[in-house]
Amino acid sequence: MMAADEDIRFITYLPPSIPQALFEALADHVQRALGHERVSLRVESQASGPQKGGECSSFAEEADVAFMCAPSFMWLRDLQPPPVELLGVLPVFDDERNQGKPVYFCDVVVRNDAPIHAFSELEGRSWAYNDVCSLSGYYSLLDKLVQSGADEGFFDNILCSGSHLNSIEAVLSGEAEAAAIDSNVLRIRFREAPDLRYKLRVIESWGPYPIQPVVVSTVLNPELKLRLRAAFLATVQDQQTRRTLKQFGLSRFVAANLEDYSFDAHKDLAALLAAR
Repeated sequence: MMAADEDIRFITYLPPSIPQALFEALADHVQRALGHERVSLRVESQASGPQKGGECSSFAEEADVAFMCAPSFMWLRDLQPPPVELLGVLPVFDDERNQGKPVYFCDVVVRNDAPIHAFSELEGRSWAYNDVCSLSGYYSLLDKLVQSGADEGFFDNILCSGSHLNSIEAVLSGEAEAAAIDSNVLRIRFREAPDLRYKLRVIESWGPYPIQPVVVSTVLNPELKLRLRAAFLATVQDQQTRRTLKQFGLSRFVAANLEDYSFDAHKDLAALLAAR
């Protein structure tokens, strides 16, 4: 449990694919909302979350609040006792496919000039994924392969790029012929570089999947958890924060619990997360 004079430690594993500036804005907002508490932000960009095994086991000493991809959260929750729980809020992005819900999609991209129009046409070709902790970049692919009665031998070559941004660049350069990209990452890149819309083509979209969770240490003071939850829900009331988050397509945070963070519609995917 944190001491009274310690920072509230935020950590995010989602940059550079989701820009660091988004998480800096959230940390600044929470610090203003809480008043006296200091909030620090650490960025880990090697993977989308703690890896299964040692990194998960030591996570309790690392942070109080974390932004990570779903697989890492599921692995952390499987530990006994679990070091994290949902904070009780999830972000909603402005993709109209989300229908105002805290979900996202995996958009399969190829070069616009590629003679590829469906996933089935990628057999014997090359694929890029960001990292093995990623739902959108990696586990969505494994799920699709299971549904197709195939395995990773479906491709001639699979490249670990290190980030969704690198996967996009690999497709553009021809190093890989396709990749599954977090739909919010792709929308942010299209906002930043509109010409990409003419260089990339989405051939399939998979999902929706539960959005990346905001998790909190289980040993954090319960009263502080409630104040943190309220601060996230109040982002829409802070003009400065709302304006910054809007640049990245983040509309608001909504209240949520474990029932909202369900993979019941993706049973094969849930089995893959448990097995690997």
